[in-house]
Amino acid sequence: MTQPTSENGTEHHDVIIVGAGLSGIGAACRLQQELPGKDYVILEGRDDIGGTWDLFRYPGIRSDSDMFTLAYPFKPWRERKSIADGHSIRGYITDAAREHGVTGRIRFGTRVVGASWDSATARWTVDAETADGPRRYTCAFLFMCSGYYDYDQGYQPDFPGREDFAGTWVHPQFWPEDLDYAGKRVVVIGSGATAVTLIPSLAEHAAHVTMLQRSPSYLTVLPGTDPVADRLRRHLPASLAHRILRLQYVALTQGFYQLARRRPERVKKVLRGLALRFLQDESYVDQHFTPSYEPWDQRLCVVPEGDFFRSISRGAASVVTDHIDRITEKGIRLRSGEELEADIIVSATGLSLKPLGGMTIHVDGEQVDIGKTVTYRGLMLSGVPNLAFCIGYVNASWTLRADLVARYVPRLLALMDRERIAIATPAPSVSPDRPLLDLQSGYVKRSEHLFPRQGRKDPWRLRQNFFLDAIGLGRADLKKDMLLTPASVLGSRTGAVPAPTASGIAADPAPAGTVGAQEVAS
Repeated sequence: MTQPTSENGTEHHDVIIVGAGLSGIGAACRLQQELPGKDYVILEGRDDIGGTWDLFRYPGIRSDSDMFTLAYPFKPWRERKSIADGHSIRGYITDAAREHGVTGRIRFGTRVVGASWDSATARWTVDAETADGPRRYTCAFLFMCSGYYDYDQGYQPDFPGREDFAGTWVHPQFWPEDLDYAGKRVVVIGSGATAVTLIPSLAEHAAHVTMLQRSPSYLTVLPGTDPVADRLRRHLPASLAHRILRLQYVALTQGFYQLARRRPERVKKVLRGLALRFLQDESYVDQHFTPSYEPWDQRLCVVPEGDFFRSISRGAASVVTDHIDRITEKGIRLRSGEELEADIIVSATGLSLKPLGGMTIHVDGEQVDIGKTVTYRGLMLSGVPNLAFCIGYVNASWTLRADLVARYVPRLLALMDRERIAIATPAPSVSPDRPLLDLQSGYVKRSEHLFPRQGRKDPWRLRQNFFLDAIGLGRADLKKDMLLTPASVLGSRTGAVPAPTASGIAADPAPAGTVGAQEVAS
């Protein structure tokens, strides 16, 4: 195995993975499996493993995907719950890191703030902040597994009068550990996954919980456990049962998504029927659970065992659909004139997104505007050498795609080693005309200008289809639309990398010594 080296106090590795959450731990496990000789390190800004699942600690936090697809393919999910709580998911990731010998490779409390590429040496210089001051690392390949949430701040609209509120104001992203909501009147602003998750837990102890929404969202009810899974795991080896269940759940979720896009009226009827089964009130469902958009224009909210609807049915929670006029001393005054009195207001108003964890990127001294790049196979950026990033599906479990990316990167690295390629840079042949994420949700639309764009043809598009990706990424031509620079030209002018332009297309033709796929292959 290649050993880490140090030059002038700068630690060098073959690969640096940024992030020790679900994606980063999975990427490290796959790198070890596929290329055991590669030296790598994981840089993690927080003090523990888990990423998103370590950050969010609000009551009731859980997955909004089944655990058979959210779990890694190489580590079966063994617990009964198919929709798991945050603590269980965090424990699962921690166990995976320990079992695969990854934990010792993690540098906790190391927050990456910037990375600079130098073509002459074919190296990334990665700058990080730690409690002991700045640290610097270098690597040949940078793998970003930091997700796309802004960990420093959630989205908080500027509600007029907020400073007048005499009670407690909370954002779920920064839930106070000592918050006592027992016997309190709670208003939750928002109708997304966070609100739908919070409310059943709060309703168990609060005097009453009101969900205040501007407009309804689609909710779907899923069982919390799966009897079929229990039987399979009793009679089959764990790995085989996990593969079967994973395939089953992928087929179900992808099938439902395709049905929603092609037969939206049919899916609307199904979702309305689920709400009616629990609430038994057509006018209430029509008013509060009938969105104006089509199913899967925004991500569906999962309600395990109908717990959210049950809270409403027993009178512990209710829904108000209206707009906020202003925050008052006692609560929230609505445009209709009604005032919702509250002891606690929870602003579940959404997330803020940041590409690549918010770090800056420079290529040969020029800062890269990520919003003006094009995504290559949904895992690299045009004009940015030797860098991959991980992003999951919006219509299915994050891990499904994250694992495909984690397997693609070692394939690319193996090709570069085998053919003595020092630099691999995506060079698009098409102009981008679509945003990266195909959702109309507010948190996505607010930030879409910050993210790379995509085209309509491979390899410049991000599919939302696991089955097509499983085949496409697994068999992809690693050299297609790539500028591949041999190690033999390093240090010369000819090793320069074309800078990305506003459209993400290389401004200059490939310089001499930088070869295309066909030239390398011949």
